Amino acid sequence: MNRKILIWSVTAALAGFLFGFDTVVISGAEKKLQLLWNSSDMFHGIVVIGMALWGTVIGALLGGIPTNKIGRKKTLVWIGIFYTISAIGSALANDPITFAIFRFLGGLGVGASTIAAPAYISEIAPAKDRGKLVGLYQFNIVFGILIAFLSNYLLNNIGDNAWRWMIGVEAFPAAIYTVFALTIPKSPRWLLTKFRNSEAIGVLKIISPDQDPEKLMLEIKDEMESTVPNENIFLKKYRFPLILAFLIAFFNQLSGINALLYYAPRIFEEAGLGESTALLSSIGIGVTNMLFTLLGIVLIDRLGRKQLMYICSFGYIVSLSLVSAAFFFSWEGSIVPILLFIFIASHAIGQGTVIWVFISEIFPNHLRGFGQSFGSSVHWVLAAVVPSLVPILFSTIGAGMVFLFFAIMMVFQLLFVVFMMPETKGISLEELSKTLTK
Repeated sequence: MNRKILIWSVTAALAGFLFGFDTVVISGAEKKLQLLWNSSDMFHGIVVIGMALWGTVIGALLGGIPTNKIGRKKTLVWIGIFYTISAIGSALANDPITFAIFRFLGGLGVGASTIAAPAYISEIAPAKDRGKLVGLYQFNIVFGILIAFLSNYLLNNIGDNAWRWMIGVEAFPAAIYTVFALTIPKSPRWLLTKFRNSEAIGVLKIISPDQDPEKLMLEIKDEMESTVPNENIFLKKYRFPLILAFLIAFFNQLSGINALLYYAPRIFEEAGLGESTALLSSIGIGVTNMLFTLLGIVLIDRLGRKQLMYICSFGYIVSLSLVSAAFFFSWEGSIVPILLFIFIASHAIGQGTVIWVFISEIFPNHLRGFGQSFGSSVHWVLAAVVPSLVPILFSTIGAGMVFLFFAIMMVFQLLFVVFMMPETKGISLEELSKTLTK
């Protein structure tokens, strides 16, 4: 693999580290904040927790605009700036509204990163390595999640203001990432959509030294010439990739993954574990997530995207069904963490590894940013709605019913994989565009 491509891919993928850290760091502080500000379950779920998620939704909805207008690179730099300001402001907040506003800003960065980072990596990566390189984004997400869980555990007992340190420590990696993002080149495929041919050739010579850059540029231009000016992803010919993006994002969140990540300590306490043990079990989730994401990255360009989705669908159905049964029949203690580790492993090797790779592959170059914005928006609307309802649902219908619903939805995901999902392994972006555009 070209060393420069790897370095640039890792740099862009670090946006995923901040995504993971920012998303999950709240899990260690959320109960303390609810007690500190005496918030009701509804206010706590929708405002204190939910505002960051709605920021993510807005970031995903609008992130395609800067990604296409000012480019993938500049968008990644601005994402780092947003993360830095959000971390500092949230840590210094003295009331729930101010806290929610700064968390909303971080959410904008999370949502936009799910568009800009995978788009950038997919456009500089050779087809044979595209899965594992874009997969680095997901690896950094779960690495960020693990570090957030670990950070929360280590900072939990340092005093009344421990929550400020939990939230604020993110400012350090965010500032470092922002500086690194300034060093990467612009995407050659984005440059070509802006008719900046000489700049594109310069980057293509670096990322494909064994291939004639003029030939590759002609292939990309050929794909562009089949389009018409000012078209959008909602045209009839793009209906199939649009449906694919919708369904993979829909099922990703209807597995309950974000509900578990945001409320892991609370779920473990519901299952009968003490507070300290619950936080420690959360670290176990982070470790499992990271190890199986690594395995997914190793396998995604070998087995393919579809095979990994088969594995994860069966793992989801079994683990979620048993977690539901554990709450219904009071199988308290260590059985619930073990089952949730199986659930996390299933997610990490399948949906977690596949989703951002798959969405970044199925749209043509000139619409990739908007296509990813659509898929990310579906993902994040549900990621905002589902976790926001968890405290209310747990206290009304119970954890058993919630996990049973997630298990049933994963049966439908399996049907989607069997009957609709195409394999994209090892196929150039331009060839995929021709195949999936009707």
